[in-house]
Amino acid sequence: MWQDTSNSYGASTSQNSYYGQQASTPLQFYAPDANSFYGASRPSLDGQVNPQGSISQPAGYSGSIHYSGGWWTAFGTGGLEGEPPLLEELGINFSHICDKSLTVLNPLQQIDERIMDDADLAGPIIFVFCFGTCLLLSGKSNFGYIYGVGLFGSASVYVLLNLMSEKGIDAYRVASVLGYCLLPMVGMSAVSVMVSLDGMFGYLLSTIAILWCTYAASGIFVAVLRMSEQRFLVAYPVGLLYGCFALLSMFK
Repeated sequence: MWQDTSNSYGASTSQNSYYGQQASTPLQFYAPDANSFYGASRPSLDGQVNPQGSISQPAGYSGSIHYSGGWWTAFGTGGLEGEPPLLEELGINFSHICDKSLTVLNPLQQIDERIMDDADLAGPIIFVFCFGTCLLLSGKSNFGYIYGVGLFGSASVYVLLNLMSEKGIDAYRVASVLGYCLLPMVGMSAVSVMVSLDGMFGYLLSTIAILWCTYAASGIFVAVLRMSEQRFLVAYPVGLLYGCFALLSMFK
């Protein structure tokens, strides 16, 4: 019994000496290097912290975005840097609209044959809207007739011009010319808001407006298509078209 106790005591003493030897040895932990773990450094980061604590930008990645004004500058001629104005992207150029409108208002001047190189429908849409609005204010709600007559008339004039000329013209330019030359008819519809055109004054004013629109439109078509010897043939169907618009302005 005593011998067993001594054996157990000796075993415990040897175990304590073993653990004491292990405890005397300092523990070592492996701390891997971040650069060696990822294989390389991270130069693509936005910034690096130097020992002083400030952030430095990497070389070759500097730059900033500068705005020349607020968001409303996109509607002007300046806009954002490197971006065209919004109206230019939509195909709206007020200077060209004014030039073409002045050409219609003064049809006796020399018409440039390249006036419709920059054809647009912004001006015609504005004039058609004003024409329908004036008729509505005078008690004539004819928006459907205006669109119907305008669409059918533009298609008919487009077919006739391409059959008569060797150069040819596209439907977009035909609609643009007919829409711009509607400007005198818009003035007549504005007069109908204040004065009734169902009388001698209205007949005379309508005749002047029809001749004005027809002369301006035929002059532009002849200048663009170089059909100076066929102006009366061009003016006849155009005059019929503007005559329909005049009837919409005169009668309910």
